Amino acid sequence: MLTRRSFLQGLSATVATLMASARAKAADKAAKPNIIFILSDDVGYGDLVCYGAQHVKTPNLDRLARGGLRCTDAHSVSSVCTPSRYSILTGQYAWRNPLGNHILSGVEPLSIDPAATTTPSLLKQAGYATGLVGKWHLGLGSKEKPVDYNGDITPGPLDVGFDYAYFYAATNDRVPCVYIENRRVVGLDPADPIQVSYKEPVGNDPTGKEHPELLKIKSDQSHSQTIVDGISRIGSMSGGKAARWVDEDMADTFTGKAVGFIEQHKAGPFFLYFAPQDIHEPMAPHSRFKGTSTCGTRGDAIHELDWIVGTMLDTLDRLGIADNTLLVFSSDNGGALKDTYDDGTNAEHEKQPPNGVLRGSKGQLYEGGHRIPLLARWPGHIPAGATSDALIGLIDLLPTFAAAAVAPVSKGAGPDSVNVLPALLAGDGAVSPRQTLVLHTNGNGPLGLRKGPWMLVAHSRDDFQNAELYNLKDDLPEEKNLARENPEKKLELITLLQDEMTNGGKTHQ
Repeated sequence: MLTRRSFLQGLSATVATLMASARAKAADKAAKPNIIFILSDDVGYGDLVCYGAQHVKTPNLDRLARGGLRCTDAHSVSSVCTPSRYSILTGQYAWRNPLGNHILSGVEPLSIDPAATTTPSLLKQAGYATGLVGKWHLGLGSKEKPVDYNGDITPGPLDVGFDYAYFYAATNDRVPCVYIENRRVVGLDPADPIQVSYKEPVGNDPTGKEHPELLKIKSDQSHSQTIVDGISRIGSMSGGKAARWVDEDMADTFTGKAVGFIEQHKAGPFFLYFAPQDIHEPMAPHSRFKGTSTCGTRGDAIHELDWIVGTMLDTLDRLGIADNTLLVFSSDNGGALKDTYDDGTNAEHEKQPPNGVLRGSKGQLYEGGHRIPLLARWPGHIPAGATSDALIGLIDLLPTFAAAAVAPVSKGAGPDSVNVLPALLAGDGAVSPRQTLVLHTNGNGPLGLRKGPWMLVAHSRDDFQNAELYNLKDDLPEEKNLARENPEKKLELITLLQDEMTNGGKTHQ
């Protein structure tokens, strides 16, 4: 028979157990930092003041650098957007996957296997709310069921680990020029369905090629198809008039969505992958940034990007969660001075060398194609004002974020990635756990390999006879090819690269 005393003892034990469980959960939650990864587009190694830029002002990015770590030997792994972003989310070299190894259009299928472990899926399993805001460019739909922008868009970001997504499909110079929230185009009028094609014209919308007088920004032939918001794009689009974006408002739109996600999940933990369109072409910053730099629209777009980062920093301060937030800023590839679009300021862009002293630019294997700025702040964990020359690839973010979140990484996940959190936490003088890094251009293009100060630049995957060799410690601008002087070192790097290509051989650890 249950006595009053035994009942109270049982109740007390139950309450104690619940309280202990609640405390354990609260402690576990507090131990997990919020994680924000801001991935800018086409920002080069020399485009920020804290990396030596002299013709722009980046006070907020510099503030981020002062509050944390500035990395000088970080790399995007691929030197163009889609494969770079694929490797970031999967921890796998994109050149291993034909679906994700090249720049995708707005109608190609999802390049990430929904069954694969991704950065967001791993963190989601660890109790994180996961969000994507901004550029996606990793494909939508499947080969069996191509993407339909008039219905549910699946598979997509929600199928690879994101709880929430507000994004655009490809690049801001490609159609379709609409926002997508989770699985639906935002503001789409069903009576005005969207059609998209990269093979043949659809609909009757004017094109830049036929009606250049309608353009607010001049374009070359490769960007001369459907005109949206006075800018002609790659690809043909019709319909969706009410849903089309205004380029000058994109930064405000995405920043507002990012702030909203943080506010909604301020109790944490959350993971936000924020990928602004800046500074990818066509560069059309809001009017409040126009003319604010001394190097044309490209510099103005950098100022807009800096405002975006400042808004993120201010939001964390306002909500009182800055100290428990790991914030990383970087770029998807090196910078480039391009003339595919011209609003009349292109000549001024040259005042600001995108990649500083580095050789090459976006799309190339030389350092200017893939060495990128990387800033990391986590108060109380990452030393403030530190500079690190540790070798880091953005491909390493999957296990690195998992380590920060104290989340297990299953066997086989992130197969080409290395946890570099120890290097971030060590700050000045840190030694990277990563020993080698394979670099990639686009598609089936050539590969390169980095080991220590040595960089192998190949011109073909089949013939390494003319591969170049540089010692970056002595020659960061890659001006002196040492391949003939160091045949043994060249052969060593070729052998390591071939092992990665044929065996997937973990030579990077």
